[in-house]
Amino acid sequence: MDVLDSYTGHVDPGGDATRRNLDALSITKISVGPMDNNAYLLVCRATNEALLIDAANEPDRIADLVGADDGRPELNHLVTTHRHYDHWQALGAVAGMFQTRQIAHPLDAPELPIPMDVLVEHGDTIGFGEIELEVVHLRGHTPGSIALVYRDPAEGGHPHVFTGDSLFPGGHGKTTTPEDHIQLMDDLEERIFGPLPDETWVYPGHGDDTTLGRERPDLGEWRERHW
Repeated sequence: MDVLDSYTGHVDPGGDATRRNLDALSITKISVGPMDNNAYLLVCRATNEALLIDAANEPDRIADLVGADDGRPELNHLVTTHRHYDHWQALGAVAGMFQTRQIAHPLDAPELPIPMDVLVEHGDTIGFGEIELEVVHLRGHTPGSIALVYRDPAEGGHPHVFTGDSLFPGGHGKTTTPEDHIQLMDDLEERIFGPLPDETWVYPGHGDDTTLGRERPDLGEWRERHW
C-alpha cells in the first residue's frame, strides 16, 4: 500500500492512504470495506507508539498500513467510536494481530464482538506515547458514541477531532427518534462547536474531512430539519 503525504482529507475505497504530519503526531487515513469506512492510524512521533481509531474492515490492509519492518509503529491501542457493525468488522482480527488494548464507551461496549479492556467516559483522556486525546461523549447516533479531540500544542496548531458517525460535512449521523436528534444536536453544540474553534479539523467515520468553521453556519438548519 502507498501512503501519500499530500493530505487533503479525501481517500478512495481500496486506494492509497494519506498521512498528515503534525509536530508531535502523524495521522494516516484509509478507507476500508464496502461502506467507505475511514480508519485512522495515529502515531506519536517522539516514541513511535500508535493508536488506531475504528478497525472497520479489511484487517490485512490495516496491518499493511501499520507495516512489517523494524521501524513500524508499535500499535498498542484500538478505539471503537461506536457499536455499529460497519465500524468493527476487523476489530477481532486486528486486536489479535497486534495485541492491542481495546477501548470504547461502556454504553456501546456490550454490543462489540470482543471484550473491551478500557471503558472511557466523557472528559476522560487516552494517552499513548506523549500524545493525549480527550474523550467526548456524543449521545444520539448510538448511546455510547464518542469523539476524540487532539489539541495540537505546536505554535499555530489547532484542534483535531475524530467524530465517528456523530458529525459529517453537512450534518450529524443518523438518529432514529426526535429525542435522539435533539440530544445529538445539543451535545454537538455544547461539547464540540462550543469549546472548539472554527479551525478545528474534523475527521469523520465515512467520507471526506471538514472543519467546524465550514459547518458552524448551518447548525440552525440542522436542528430545524430534524435529521
